[in-house]
Amino acid sequence: MRRRREAAASIVFETHSSTVDAERWRATGWRDVRLSTAGKRQAAELGERRAGAEIAAAFASDLEHAAETARIAFGSRGIPVLLDWRLRECDFGEFDGRPVAELEHARERFVYDPFPGGESYVDVVARVRSFVADLASRYAERRVVIVGHQATKIALDHVLEGTPLADLVMSPFRWQPGWTYTLTVDA
Repeated sequence: MRRRREAAASIVFETHSSTVDAERWRATGWRDVRLSTAGKRQAAELGERRAGAEIAAAFASDLEHAAETARIAFGSRGIPVLLDWRLRECDFGEFDGRPVAELEHARERFVYDPFPGGESYVDVVARVRSFVADLASRYAERRVVIVGHQATKIALDHVLEGTPLADLVMSPFRWQPGWTYTLTVDA
């Protein structure tokens, strides 16, 4: 009888740096916006903050602001920067580009039902769960960085820590310099 051995992958999650939309208090959603001048500086600081860490790969949402954050932070270090659409922000549909206050007021209605013309937070969880499943088999015993969005963080907390989705969606987002998750896989 073979004994199962468990291996652990380490995931460091970082949010993308500031965008022009964020500085104007606009909900970006799936809009492809660029980093602001402050955002480019923040991305460089992210790279400096993680400079001593051994990182196998940096994954980022394919939306330009997340991809640019990852390229600035990790591209010059020889760390592969891999883009994956499953790490995108929630598609706010008709709320994309609207004031953040409007989105915050309406968010709880779209945990299970999609935003008009967009998707629900349950849809985001399904995307991120698929990404995590692919990651588990390829990066056991290694550390990766994910550069994503608030919805990416919500989905990771739900998938990897079991926090109820509605609680996460309704909780205020508090930025910090990264979060670490351990993904246990059968090896």
